Amino acid sequence: MSEANTRIIGLISDTHGLVRPDVFRALAGVELILHAGDVGGDDILDELETIAPVRAVFGNTDAPGNPRLTTAIDMQIGDVTVHVSHGHELGSPNPTRLLETYAADVIVYGHTHRQLVANVDGRWVVNPGAAGPRRFDLVPSVAVMRVAGRDVAIEIIDLVI
Repeated sequence: MSEANTRIIGLISDTHGLVRPDVFRALAGVELILHAGDVGGDDILDELETIAPVRAVFGNTDAPGNPRLTTAIDMQIGDVTVHVSHGHELGSPNPTRLLETYAADVIVYGHTHRQLVANVDGRWVVNPGAAGPRRFDLVPSVAVMRVAGRDVAIEIIDLVI
C-alpha cells in the first residue's frame, strides 16, 4: 500500500462514557475518527476531537436527540465506500446480516463489544471492539483503517487496561 495517498482512519465503538488514556496512543496520526455508537456523551466526542475530527452514530444506549450523532454514516474514503452504524438495528449483528443489509465496501459496527475483521469476497466487516469500560471479559480495543485507492488494511489495536 502506497503511503503517499493513504488515508488513515480511526475506528472506535462502545466507549460508554470512558476514553481510556491509551486511545491517544492507538489513534495518534489518524485524520478522522469514526465512532460506531454507544458514545456516552458529548464530553467523549470532545475528548476524541483532540486527536482528530469525529463522526459518530447513535448506539442503543445513547440519549436520543443529540445533533452530534446520526443513525448511520455513509461516506467515500479514497475509492472505497464506508458504512457505519451501531449494529443493534439488526438485533444480533454478524457479517452475513451486515453484508446483506448494507452495500458498502467497508461496514463498521459495534454493539457486540467483540473485535472482528472479516473480508468476504473483497468486502470488509469491522468491529473495532469496545474501547470503554471492560465488559464480558473482553480486552478493550480500537482499530485503524488504511485506505489507498481500493486497497484496505485494518488493524485491531488492544488498549492497555
